[in-house]
Amino acid sequence: MTTNFPETFDYAGMNAPMRVECDIYDLVVEGSVPKEIHGAWYRSVPDPQYPPMLGHDTYLSGDGMVSSFKFEDGHVDFKMRYVMTDRLKADREARRGLFGLYRNPYTDDPSVRGINRCVNNTTPVFHGGRLLALKEDGLAVELHPETLETLGVWNYRGKLKSQTMTAHTRLDPETAQLYFFGYEASGLATRDVSYCVANKDGELVKEEWFQVPYVSLMHDFAVSKEHAIFPVFPTTADLDRIKAGGVHWICEPNKDTYIGIMPRDGSVKDMRWFRRPACSAFHFMNAYTEGKFVHLDFGVSKYAPFPFIQEASHIHPTPKELAGGNVVRWTFDMSKPGEKFEEYVLAPAGDFPRVAMKDHMVDYSVGYYERFDPELGPPQTAGPVGAGFNTVSRLEVKSGKIKSWHPKQPATVQEEVHIPSRKPGHEGYLALVVDLHDSMLSDVVILEAANPEKGPLATIKMPLRLRNQVHGNWVDAEELR
Repeated sequence: MTTNFPETFDYAGMNAPMRVECDIYDLVVEGSVPKEIHGAWYRSVPDPQYPPMLGHDTYLSGDGMVSSFKFEDGHVDFKMRYVMTDRLKADREARRGLFGLYRNPYTDDPSVRGINRCVNNTTPVFHGGRLLALKEDGLAVELHPETLETLGVWNYRGKLKSQTMTAHTRLDPETAQLYFFGYEASGLATRDVSYCVANKDGELVKEEWFQVPYVSLMHDFAVSKEHAIFPVFPTTADLDRIKAGGVHWICEPNKDTYIGIMPRDGSVKDMRWFRRPACSAFHFMNAYTEGKFVHLDFGVSKYAPFPFIQEASHIHPTPKELAGGNVVRWTFDMSKPGEKFEEYVLAPAGDFPRVAMKDHMVDYSVGYYERFDPELGPPQTAGPVGAGFNTVSRLEVKSGKIKSWHPKQPATVQEEVHIPSRKPGHEGYLALVVDLHDSMLSDVVILEAANPEKGPLATIKMPLRLRNQVHGNWVDAEELR
């Protein structure tokens, strides 16, 4: 018999494990889903099958669960399946959790030593006709895009030499080339990073390796039409600490932040490093090159937001420090020598930034992201950080003008996805899951991207609670064909 999960925020309330695989045909819709929305919205969620072996762990260790919302002619169908990793298969055979601390194989049960422990719970990416479930401490797992059946580990037919593939890839909408990287590429707590490119057919055409100044949690990166940009923030790993049974990551605010920039289609030998005092970021809105300048837009903060990393680092941020930071633009002058660069504030703090696919890698006007607005009430627990977001915002990057929508409280919002429109001049739509804390259920809302403040065009009623996703992506029906 499976025991109860621990009564910590990672496993309670809206964060309680679901452990449900299901199909729901023709969800109830209030309002009208625009009929031009035709395709699939794939989402990845950590959802542990079994309680943690050591009695405690982080939300981020949960087994990968991928779901799809399929939109067609105003109707919406839902499907949710576990990613059947080697780790989940081993746990199911034993009918208990066999794996220890987050990203620490030295704390695992001896019976699973050497088994691939990646849970592939972070991002679903569709490219070259394949749906891939990603998590940055291992290789991708391919899923069937219609049934979500697990097909197996994907390493580009053995061409990919890196042991890891990042959770965040960057697609050039003009060439359909996929840019990605892998950190700790040669093994646990190594400084090696791979930089890779797959062509429009999903074939690996480039893999080059370089070393970063120290082992860093490199969750995301950015790509412009001319440059690739690699962040190195001082959330660090140490092999001796890991071997001793310690945590994988701690914050080291005494270390500098580094940003490596190289020609996108050039060689890693041409990498140039910039630096500044310690800070933290996990997701980038966009990047573009303007002559001699490289611009990088994202939300920056002082510390990594995850409580388990702060605790291990003996860092206890005040509420003000946790709420601090801004959405900023870092501008790098590639014509000047030196390590310094400029910072410009664009908007109040937030995360989960997005742009329309057509705006990737080029100068752009509009981005979308999520914020916590304290005027709406106290924070509600949802997701791996603890406090969830309560507002989704549209940011006009050049003017700083913001339009926002928030659900009736108490509620939190999950990461939004942008859905393009087929209508000329139409900005498209935003779709996002809303956590209803009173009923312990979830809704999906569809907003006009240009005017989110007008409220939902449609509310899709879920007869269950959806655990907080990490990331999701939209795939148009034509691409799925």
